[in-house]
Amino acid sequence: MIKTVLLTGFEPFNGATINPAWEAVRALEGWQGDSFQVEVRQLPCVFGDAIEDLTALIDELHPDVVIAVGQAGGRPDISVERVAINVDDASILDNGGQQPVDTAIAADGPAAYFSTLPIKAIVHALRARGLVAGVSQTAGTFVCNHVFYGLMHHAAMQPQPIKAGFIHVPFLPEQAAARPDAPPSMALEDIIAGVKLAVEVTLGVDTDLREAGGATH
Repeated sequence: MIKTVLLTGFEPFNGATINPAWEAVRALEGWQGDSFQVEVRQLPCVFGDAIEDLTALIDELHPDVVIAVGQAGGRPDISVERVAINVDDASILDNGGQQPVDTAIAADGPAAYFSTLPIKAIVHALRARGLVAGVSQTAGTFVCNHVFYGLMHHAAMQPQPIKAGFIHVPFLPEQAAARPDAPPSMALEDIIAGVKLAVEVTLGVDTDLREAGGATH
């Protein structure tokens, strides 16, 4: 049976004109193998709307794997997120002009969900490829965590298990060059390779690695 992989990336936000998450995800549109096919979609960087769009996509496509990708400007690595927490607490406005503070994402939901991706196996493979990567213990409290939590909450209610999780990626070099604080960055081709490898590992690994370390945040 052909498995469906859904990859999502966000539209640009906070006044930016580009989002490396979406640029990487859309580069994989149409990618398929003998046992899988990839669907890519852009999500709005808007509280509420982003989860509504993602859950509708899951109900429409019935994917076996969902990996949401977002930008974490300032981080130097591909951050494979471990946990989503049930809170929105935005330090900036989203693209809809919202800025929730200390607000539950799901009033009836648990405090947190863990990723069901093989996060350590993904990081191990990324590092073996020469990419800077680590397991992250926080996805923040902006729209990225919002979507991550909404994804896991919806996945938990599906009749069939879904491998699902979230990956953060750094600024692109051109974004970093335009900022006075000179934050870390990563070439788009490396980000694309990282997302692609994350998909391959997720499809090929049933049991995650059990090894210490791997964390960066």
